[in-house]
Amino acid sequence: MDTFDQQHIWHPYAKVPNTIPAYVVESADGVYLQLEGGIKVIDGMSSWWSAIHGYNHPVLNQAIETQLKKMSHVMFGGLTHQPAIDLAKILVEITPENLTKVFFTDSGSVSVEVALKMALQYWHNKGQTDKHKFITIRGGYHGDTFGAMSVCDPDNGMHHLFAGVLPKHFFVKSPSMVSMDEALQDLESILKQNSKSIAAMILEPVVQGAGGMRIYNPQYLTKAKALCNTHKVLFILDEIATGFGRTGELFALEYVDVEPDILCLGKALTGGYMTLAATLTTDDVANTVGTLMHGPTFMANPLACAVANASIKLLLNSDWQDNIARIEKHFHAELSSLRINDKVADVRILGAIAVVEMQDDIKVELIQNRLIELGVWLRPYGSLLYTMPPFTIKDDELSLITKAIKTVVAEL
Repeated sequence: MDTFDQQHIWHPYAKVPNTIPAYVVESADGVYLQLEGGIKVIDGMSSWWSAIHGYNHPVLNQAIETQLKKMSHVMFGGLTHQPAIDLAKILVEITPENLTKVFFTDSGSVSVEVALKMALQYWHNKGQTDKHKFITIRGGYHGDTFGAMSVCDPDNGMHHLFAGVLPKHFFVKSPSMVSMDEALQDLESILKQNSKSIAAMILEPVVQGAGGMRIYNPQYLTKAKALCNTHKVLFILDEIATGFGRTGELFALEYVDVEPDILCLGKALTGGYMTLAATLTTDDVANTVGTLMHGPTFMANPLACAVANASIKLLLNSDWQDNIARIEKHFHAELSSLRINDKVADVRILGAIAVVEMQDDIKVELIQNRLIELGVWLRPYGSLLYTMPPFTIKDDELSLITKAIKTVVAEL
C-alpha cells in the first residue's frame, strides 16, 4: 500500500485517508495481476467486468498501437473518423434490428444520462412536456452521475445521501427468477395511473448489477415492454454490465429477443482497455429528438473506438459461448453446494457470473487480505462475494477462484 495514495487519493466508495488498503498493481497479463512485493493473483473481477479478454492481449495492444500512430484523439464536433464509423456499423449490426442510431459517450453513467435526455427530449418535441418522470424496478444500479443516480434503487442503493435533491421517479417491485406476476401487476398499476407523466422505463435486463447482483426471469422484459407500449412509455435497457457475452447471450435482451427503444452499452465494449460507452436508439426516437444537446470532449475517442472494434471482433470470432457455458458449469459444480451453509443466504449463477450472498455484511478488508493469500483478487461489497472472471480464464485458474470463495465462506 502506498502511503501517499492512502492519504491523498480518493478511491471508489472510499474516504481519505482510505481505511481499506489499495494494493499497488505493477503489471497485468492474461488473467493475472502482478501486485507489489511479488504477489501474483487471478483477477476474478475482470476490472469491474470489463476486461473480458484478460490483460495485455496482443490483438488489442496492436489495435491501440496502430491507431496511436495515426491520431490519439480528435474532436467529434464537425469531424469524424473511421474507427468511430466502423464501431457504429458493428454495433448497429449486432444489436436489435430496430436500433439504427449511435451516440458515443465516455462512460456507462454518461450513456445513461444521454438515454434519459433522449427520452425527455423525445416527448418534449412531441408536445407532451408533462412526460418527465422515469419508472424502474427496485434493486437497480445505473451509475453515479446525477441523472443516473435518480433511477438507482432509492433505499438500498449507494445514493441515499442525495435523496433530498434527486428528481423523484417511480420505483416498482422487482421480479425474481421464479415469480414476476406481482411485479408486473405493480408495474401495470403505476403505468395506468401515471403514464401521462412517465417518459420511459429503464432497467438492467435479466441481471441487476451493483444494486444487488440479482437475477430475474427474462420473460419479465417481454411483458414490461408490452405494458410500456400500451401506455406510450419508452423502454430503455441498460446493458452496460450484461453486454458482450457476460450472461451467456451476446446481450441479455436476447434471452427473449426484446427490442428496446434505447440501449446503453459500456464496460466490456473496449475489452477493458479504455473508457467508452454508447447509447443506441431507433429512427423514430432520433428523428423526433433532432439535435441532442450533448457532446463530451472525448466523444468517440479514436483510440477507444479502435480497440473496441478489435475487442468485438475478437469476441465474435472466438468460441465465447462455449467458454461462458464452461465457466457457468464450473460455477454450478463448485459453488451450488454453498447454499446449505447457514451463513449463506443465496447462491446465484448465470453465464460467467457467480454470486454468493451471505446472511451478514462482509468485512471487506479482512476478506480481501485472505483472498490475496489464496491467490485471487475479488472485491466483495455489502453481503455479496461474487466473481465475473475474464472469458479467457482456464479451468485450473477458475478452480482457484471457486476454491478461494469456498475457503473464505467456511472461515467466516
